[in-house]
Amino acid sequence: MNSSPQKSAANTALKPHPEFPSAPQSALPPSAAPRRSRLPGRFARLPELAGRNFLPLGLFARLPLAMLTVGTLTLVTAVSHSYAIGGLAAGAVGIGSALGAPVLGSLADRSGQRPVLLVAAVVNAVTVIALLVAAYLTPDFNAPTDAIAILVTAFLAGASCPQVGPMARVRWMALTTRNLNTNGPGSVASSRADLDTALSYEGTADEVTFVLGPALVGILASLVAPWLPLALAAVLTATLVPAFAVHPSQLAVVPAKRKARAAVGSVPAQRQSSVRSVAWLKVAVPVLAMVCMGTFFGATQNALSAFSAQFATAEIAGLMYSVMGLSSAVAALSVAYWPQRFGLAIRWVLAAAAMTAFSLLLFLPAGIWPMVIVLLVLGIPVGPVMVTVFSIGGVVAPAGRMATVMTALASGIVAGTALGAYFAGQLAQTQGPGAAFVVSTSASGALLLLGIVAGLVLRRRPNTQP
Repeated sequence: MNSSPQKSAANTALKPHPEFPSAPQSALPPSAAPRRSRLPGRFARLPELAGRNFLPLGLFARLPLAMLTVGTLTLVTAVSHSYAIGGLAAGAVGIGSALGAPVLGSLADRSGQRPVLLVAAVVNAVTVIALLVAAYLTPDFNAPTDAIAILVTAFLAGASCPQVGPMARVRWMALTTRNLNTNGPGSVASSRADLDTALSYEGTADEVTFVLGPALVGILASLVAPWLPLALAAVLTATLVPAFAVHPSQLAVVPAKRKARAAVGSVPAQRQSSVRSVAWLKVAVPVLAMVCMGTFFGATQNALSAFSAQFATAEIAGLMYSVMGLSSAVAALSVAYWPQRFGLAIRWVLAAAAMTAFSLLLFLPAGIWPMVIVLLVLGIPVGPVMVTVFSIGGVVAPAGRMATVMTALASGIVAGTALGAYFAGQLAQTQGPGAAFVVSTSASGALLLLGIVAGLVLRRRPNTQP
């Protein structure tokens, strides 16, 4: 199956690499060659698909994004002595990330991931350093011009942050669906299983980094200095993101070619525009679902702050919230072992229904430990819903726009988190944590309704498993 060492270099260079058929074997480093993995069960397949270095690289390269918002909040609050200004700066990071991510995804679809990630890594590292400098050199945070400088640099830092997680999902989709064209109809189930496994891992990686990132910020800021988390994030971006950008797995993603203008006798431009509009309407369903998911996250975080302040301090809300992230991460891994006949839409509806039902438990606890148990249970359906929504996003994505859709899904979470935090904060301030949890439950119910809509969308598409 593999080339013999005795064969000529010329013949070897002409043969495609077993993992990345779009690239010649000579163009790939030895590290990309598949080796027996130590990962358990179906996850052992992942290093065979993407190369053994891809998993740790993709995990830690997304850590700066998880550190950026909380790191900005911590830094600006510490130097300005104002929670309001710190919150504004963190909000600017979130808005920048929500708006910038789809732009980076669209550029990656057209030009390839490598140049976009390389440029974004440089720009982001520079803007994060600029944010550090602006924070410490600002003479008066109450002056409008000084505050604007902080907000602009924070916005640019968020907008330029490399979207490693969505880009990794695009690579997995390219690597797994390749089997549909190379191994015949019998490979459909295998490809679906590989993709479920890969997206299960990605969901867990996101959960781990978004728990580890804020925890790392808190430790470094409290033990050393508030500038250190952002400085570390800039260093990680400048080193790990370029390594991720040039990893051989990026060769599996072929940039979309600019389509030529319709010739005489081809499909009318008006009909093409109508088809594209319908395609993007289908994409809107999972994007809205991610907005709801982010709303659930933001509302739950803020409601937990108000809840924990009744019994201890608001600061332990982060630790309580991480419990839900832990069970969500484990449940996301379990999706790799779910039966293949368990279709995407059915999975979404059932997991979202469980999420909605479990969210009602948030109104019951009258103490810290009962709430911890509720959060542990509540996290179980969260991971599967996220994995499923990303999977459906890949199904409905228009041709050549996979990175755009994946980054739009990630942006939906960011935007939804801001919305949920705002609405829950207003309710918690005026009516207490119980009213804030209503936002969490409502977001879960909206996810359930969108899951039903997604089932109708998938049934209209051929070659999908609704």
